[in-house]
Amino acid sequence: MKIRVLIVDDEPLARQRVRLLLEEEPDTEVIGESEDGFQAVDQIQAARPDLVFLDVQMPDMDGFEVLRRVPQPVLPVVVFTTAYDQHALRAFEANAVDYLLKPFKPTRFKASLQRARELIANKQAGAAARGLLELLGQAGAPASQHLTRLAVRTPERVLFVDLDQIQVIEAAGKYAVVHVGKETHLLRETMSSLESQLPPDRFLRISRSVILNIAQIQELQPGVKGESLVVLKGGKSYPTTRPVRELQQRLAFT
Repeated sequence: MKIRVLIVDDEPLARQRVRLLLEEEPDTEVIGESEDGFQAVDQIQAARPDLVFLDVQMPDMDGFEVLRRVPQPVLPVVVFTTAYDQHALRAFEANAVDYLLKPFKPTRFKASLQRARELIANKQAGAAARGLLELLGQAGAPASQHLTRLAVRTPERVLFVDLDQIQVIEAAGKYAVVHVGKETHLLRETMSSLESQLPPDRFLRISRSVILNIAQIQELQPGVKGESLVVLKGGKSYPTTRPVRELQQRLAFT
């Protein structure tokens, strides 16, 4: 019997890429595609695929939330696909079969598919699903989705940065610049996505373009045109339009 596969990704070209690679595998059958998380949840429950290639970063509902909403008995084997490095830790910890970082090569794809074959052939899809649920909190209270470390990709390696080492995160177009001491790291990630994944008791977004490590904040100063300045321990300051009283309360009780 063929492995029945569902492809979930909000980018049409990304779905096409996976489909074309699967067409070279005679023992697989693509039973459908989903362009968002809500559609994916419905299709997984209705079609009962053996394997899902699941994009992590999608509008409205990410790949992890998709898995939380699927009933445990129908959870398939999962391979996460994404361009965002910091999800790597969560993907591996969630017992995904594998984690494909875009753009992935055909050889890497084949290796991932082979691991999925082995789980399916050994009827271990249920065990993999239970591992996913254990982390994602399906069987109890929702698990915290806050990062404990930030994964930064370089040409030679993936570097894991402890959150305590981060002073500032600044927006740079479609990227985010992470300041760690005298070093900076570039992430292909939006500020809103990062904000949602960082623990709110340790990080504070003071504007559309700046997220600060709360432990690094030294003081608040009045600025111009209604803006205040948030001053870090190293002396650098950043403007914020958030009300001073709101910031005072937030910082005093953190």
